[in-house]
Amino acid sequence: MVKLLLLADTHVPKRARDLPEPVWRAVDQADVVLHAGDWVDLATFERLQERAARLVGVWGNNDGPELRERMPEVARETIGGVRLGMVHETGAAAGREARMDRTHPGLDVLVFGHSHIPWDSTTPQGLRLLNPGSPTDRRRQPYCTYVTAVAAGGRLTDVELLRLPRR
Repeated sequence: MVKLLLLADTHVPKRARDLPEPVWRAVDQADVVLHAGDWVDLATFERLQERAARLVGVWGNNDGPELRERMPEVARETIGGVRLGMVHETGAAAGREARMDRTHPGLDVLVFGHSHIPWDSTTPQGLRLLNPGSPTDRRRQPYCTYVTAVAAGGRLTDVELLRLPRR
């Protein structure tokens, strides 16, 4: 059983000075932290890397050369028997499922960010698409969010979208 924390679009320090304390507590409780890009700040990446038991990240459109040198645009990992992929951008919501089936074959789950909008759907070919939203910049959403889940025996379970208190 592997406890996962899914993050994206942290935008520190542009949208917040730091990650919210509940997110840091979730980092401490997770076996693997997955971050789907738009870190903005190298220091946040380094702090997460130091504090997380294991960190897997990709860069986003707001991440500069320092961050792009440290991680890929697309990541693929098998965790708890679950074939996970991660990318920052997936394009428009319309047609997303069919596009992701074509561009990310062989995965069970694809974690993505960019929109700051939580997303949980399954494609016609059975690929689960998860966007944790943003823990620091809710944009037009009612809350800032992140996701926890468990990977075990080749299945993703206990997927929970967590809301942060309004600031």
